[in-house]
Amino acid sequence: MAQRNNPFDLKQFNFMKYLVIGFFLFVLFMLLTSTTFITIPAGSKGVQFKRFAGGIQKDKVYDQGFHVVMPWNDMIIYDVRFQEGEESMDVLSKNGLAIQVDLSYRFSPIGTKIGHLHDEVGFDYARRIIQPEIRSATREVIGKYLPEELYSTKREAIQTEIFEQTKKSIEAKNIALDAVLVKSVKLPTSLQNAIEQKLEEEQLSFQFDFKLDRERKEAERKIIEAQAKADANKILNASLTSNILRDKGIEATLELAQSPNSKVVIVGGGDQGGLPLILGN
Repeated sequence: MAQRNNPFDLKQFNFMKYLVIGFFLFVLFMLLTSTTFITIPAGSKGVQFKRFAGGIQKDKVYDQGFHVVMPWNDMIIYDVRFQEGEESMDVLSKNGLAIQVDLSYRFSPIGTKIGHLHDEVGFDYARRIIQPEIRSATREVIGKYLPEELYSTKREAIQTEIFEQTKKSIEAKNIALDAVLVKSVKLPTSLQNAIEQKLEEEQLSFQFDFKLDRERKEAERKIIEAQAKADANKILNASLTSNILRDKGIEATLELAQSPNSKVVIVGGGDQGGLPLILGN
């Protein structure tokens, strides 16, 4: 007698078969989703958020290139290249005058610390950290200077102070500062005109002092030159005698007599020295 198949066992077998097929299809789908294969572009770094393994992996940073990430995890990507920001603000100088200052600054997240940066601050770190810190440093530094110092002689020192103070505060938040530049300083019109006039007068004074110094040195040079000539003539006159002059005249006469040019030599010119007279053609 033939054994009949149990309909319940057949249904259970089909159910398990479909369950296994569905599981493999689900796994295949998850592996093929866009969250599984990640490419970190040039100039960027990534850090993983592991949903079932403690969240942000702060100390594991992924470099640019291709990476495989489990579908239930996320790869958080940060641009670690230098970026530029600008600030325009009104500040008070040492004597209480309002001054408008325009700044630009370069910054970037510290590549090895993006996990800590994302966990503590997030993508909006420029607005939440850098801007408040640079504004605070600018107000504090400029408050130590007079307007004319800001406008002319102390700008480089001001830039350096703002940079050093801001850099120190934001590095603690895993952000690097490359430079701070004071683009412009706008003073009240009346004060600016007064400072410009003062600077112009100082420049004219420097030019006048330079000309006076040059003329003074030229006069000293001429005095020294005249004194040297006078001293030389004095020494020469003291060394000359009538006999020396007569000998020199005779030597010159002998040299001229040997010249092929026609001339008339008269020995004894009738003066007290008796030097020869030389008459040409």
